[in-house]
Amino acid sequence: MTTASPSPVYLDHAATTPLRPAARAAWLTAADQVGNPSSLHQPGRAARRLVEEAREQVALALGAEPAEVVFTAGGTEADNLAVIGTAWGRRSEDPARRRVLVSPIEHPAVLESADHLGQSGFEVVELAVGRDGRVDLERADRLLAFDPASLALVTCQAVNQETGAIQPVAELAALARRHGVPLHCDAVQAIGHGALAAGASPAPLLDQSDAPASLTASPAGPPSAVVAWTADLAALTVSGHKVGGPVGVGALLARRDLKLKPVLFGGGQERRVRSGTLPAALIAAFAVALTEQMATQAEQSRRLAQLAARLGRRLTDLGAVLVGPSDPAQRVCHIVNALFPGCEHDALLLSLDAAGLACSTGSACTAGVAQASPVLSALGYDPAQARSGLRFSLGWTTGPSDLDALDRALPEALARARAAGQRDWPSADAPRRPTTPATASPGWPAPPSTAAASPDPTGGRP
Repeated sequence: MTTASPSPVYLDHAATTPLRPAARAAWLTAADQVGNPSSLHQPGRAARRLVEEAREQVALALGAEPAEVVFTAGGTEADNLAVIGTAWGRRSEDPARRRVLVSPIEHPAVLESADHLGQSGFEVVELAVGRDGRVDLERADRLLAFDPASLALVTCQAVNQETGAIQPVAELAALARRHGVPLHCDAVQAIGHGALAAGASPAPLLDQSDAPASLTASPAGPPSAVVAWTADLAALTVSGHKVGGPVGVGALLARRDLKLKPVLFGGGQERRVRSGTLPAALIAAFAVALTEQMATQAEQSRRLAQLAARLGRRLTDLGAVLVGPSDPAQRVCHIVNALFPGCEHDALLLSLDAAGLACSTGSACTAGVAQASPVLSALGYDPAQARSGLRFSLGWTTGPSDLDALDRALPEALARARAAGQRDWPSADAPRRPTTPATASPGWPAPPSTAAASPDPTGGRP
C-alpha cells in the first residue's frame, strides 16, 4: 500500500529509502532486549536467536542457505569483503591468480576495492561497457578465455546505480563459471525491483536486435528477473537501507566453498571472515524489510514502471536527454537519469531542493564532489554533458502526487539553473569520448552519436 512521501518530496530512493513501519517495529522491539549474540548466558542466547531467525529470513527471501548469509555493516563492507577477500583468498591458494575483471561503472565500493588490489600487486582489467551502458559479453568472454588460471575474480553489478541499466549477470556468471572463475555481484539496486529472483532460474534478457518496447507505446511493466542466487554466482551483496531497513546493516551471500580472507580482524563472529559484535536489532529489522520488499516487488515494480514512464515523458517534453537502455526489459523501473542541456547538475539540484524536492546528481557515495559523473563519462558523454545529469529514483512511498510536485517545480528550476551558469551544450559534431548510441525508442532517446568506435578493452589481448 502506497503512503505519503516524507517532506520534502523524496525522489532519491536509490540513495536510501524510508524505513518501513514493520522494520521500525522489529527494530524497536529487538532494541529493548539486551544481550551480545556471542554470549553464552540467557540474554546472549536470546540475541543469538534473533540473529539466526533473521538469517533464515534473509536466506529464504533470496533463495540461499542460511549458512551462506554473512551479515555486514552494509553494502560497502560486503563489497569490500567480496572483492578484496576473494582476491586475497584465491591468491593465497595459487599465487598466479593476480588478475581481477571489473566493469568501469561499478559502485565506488567496488571500484575502490579494485583500486586497492591494483596497488597491492593485482592487475585490474576493465570489462567493456556497450552502447547501452551494459557489459559487453563477447569481450568479457575474450578476457575470461585469456589465461583463466591467472584470474582471481570477476565482479559485476546487477543494476547500475545511476542509469538503472540491468547488467547481463546471469550470462556473465555462466561464462565465468565455465572458465573456473568466481563472480561477485553487487545487487544492492536490484533487490525488490524485479531484477532479482528468489532462487529461480533467471529469465533471458531481450537482445538489442529485438524491436525495443517503448515506454510510451506499450503498457509499462517490470523487467524480467535477470539474476538469481544460482550455482553460477559465488557472492552477492545486499544492503538494508535500500529496501526500507535501517542504515548500518547488510549482507554478503557467499558460497561455503568460496575462499574468503577477512578484511576486518577480531573475533571472527561471521564464519571467521567478518568480525564485530552483531547488531541484533538492526539485523532483525533488515530481515523484515527485505522480506517485505521481495514479497511486494511484483506489484511495486508495475506501479513504479508506470510512474517512471510518466516521468520520462515529462522530462523529454522539457528537452532532457534520458540515459540508459531504450528497452524497458533492460533497465529497472525505479531509476530515471536525465541530462539537461545548458545546466550544471549541482545548480539544478539545489534549485529543486529549494522548491522542496530531493533528487541526486548520481551515487550518494560520491555526492558533494564537484566532478562529472564517472558513470556517464564511461558511457561516452563529455565532461559538460556528464555534469548536467540528475537521477530521479522512486520507491515504496512514491506516488503520483510526488510527480505532480516535480511537474510544477521543474520548469522554474531549470530556468534558474541555466541563469546561474549556462554552459554551451556541444553540438552533435563536437568531439567527445568515443561511444556508440543505443537504439532509440520513443520516450527514451539514445545518447549522442559519435563517429569513432570504443577502444578495445582487452589491451590487445586475444
